Amino acid sequence: MAEQFDVVVIGGGPGGYAAALYGAAAGLRMAVVERDKVGGTCLHQGCIPAKQFLETATVFRTVAGAKEFGVVADQPAVDFATAQARKQKVVDQLWKGLQTLMKSRKITTVHGTGTLADPRTVKVDDGTELKAAKAVILASGSAPRTLPGFDVDARYVLTSDEVLALDRLPASAAVIGGGAIGCEFASMLSDLGVQVTILEALPKILPGLDTDVADIVVRSFKRRGIDVRTGVKVEGHDPSGDQTTIRLGEGQTLAVDAIVMSIGRRPLSDTLGLEATAVEVDARGFVMVDDHLRTKERGVYALGDLVNTPALAHVGFAEAIVAVKDILGEPAVAVDYQKVPWCIYCFPEVAFAGLSEQGAKDAGHDVVVAKHRFTASSRALIIGEAEGLVKVIAERGADGKAGRLLGVHMVGPWVTEQLAEAYLSVNWEATPDEISQYIHPHPTLSETFGETVMSLTGRGLHG
Repeated sequence: MAEQFDVVVIGGGPGGYAAALYGAAAGLRMAVVERDKVGGTCLHQGCIPAKQFLETATVFRTVAGAKEFGVVADQPAVDFATAQARKQKVVDQLWKGLQTLMKSRKITTVHGTGTLADPRTVKVDDGTELKAAKAVILASGSAPRTLPGFDVDARYVLTSDEVLALDRLPASAAVIGGGAIGCEFASMLSDLGVQVTILEALPKILPGLDTDVADIVVRSFKRRGIDVRTGVKVEGHDPSGDQTTIRLGEGQTLAVDAIVMSIGRRPLSDTLGLEATAVEVDARGFVMVDDHLRTKERGVYALGDLVNTPALAHVGFAEAIVAVKDILGEPAVAVDYQKVPWCIYCFPEVAFAGLSEQGAKDAGHDVVVAKHRFTASSRALIIGEAEGLVKVIAERGADGKAGRLLGVHMVGPWVTEQLAEAYLSVNWEATPDEISQYIHPHPTLSETFGETVMSLTGRGLHG
């Protein structure tokens, strides 16, 4: 006999477990089928492990520069095995906490790979069958992509999965892909003493970022010895001994100890048994959904990395809430993907929400722009990280003055922790006149956002 639930979720990553937690809080009987560990890629092979190693890099930089603050310390060295152990301790603590939380809400977790036997039945590869009275939510996640000629072997060619499992660092590495994840890995590896080369096929790294922000990251990378090569094509590699040589085309080569593939992820939709349903998949494998995450099969939803929306854990959280509310018949506000918050944890950090300056112009907006650099921030100078800026893009009103905020883009110290106010401002379509009434504490990094917005009123204090 199949066990009965209100909702069955396939996949226990951020989108899947968030749906289970939210549904259970609303009184639904929830089940989650997870082939590995709840928490998914984000917790075990992605966001959390990567940020832990980036924090190791931050501590290393801080100790190495301690003498500038009058603190005498020995020149630091990296024990990456210890960093790896600390990473695992953090991950395990979060994983155990998540398991406990799910049990406390009486969520049933089934270990295995789930497929749709029919639109209301999930079959697990151990033979278990779960019946869903109301809906099935597909949240099976994604896996790293690679390129022809770069088979992942965990020795020469690594994806994020293998990099985050290393117990020692290579002397040199090529990061193929200059997007957010590639830049995070490049920044971390470089700070910990690895000679890093970024190979990006597009004309610039961090495509899609506001140009002013991306330019600061590139300058910082180059100053720290990261070799940034754009517009390059990789054709394969030839291992030999401890190194492998990457063929770049036009007779160019690059010898490195390791290759880190960071060219994105592919949705894991091929194991879901979708052929037995009306669920549609696009040419790249993404499950097609409407703005409430409904597939073409009534009662079947899909979210997270499985759908073609920003591959961010917090987007998965938001999508989970929309889907569960829709299942409950409650009003649900669709996610506005143009305004979701983005954070990139390289050094310097990047954070933004809303349209870039060029994106706003391309969308037909007449814009007013203000920029303030952290070199004018007393707190930034105190902590010794004055590189970066805050850039605010607002819509120009009929009177020529700045109106609603269209986008906020930041690069610099701890901007990932400063974005929340900017995100709210963009999503509430606040105006500079409204925001400038808020008092920002001094001295803080966050007052740079306040100063930038105030300048759009024509009555800025410090710039």
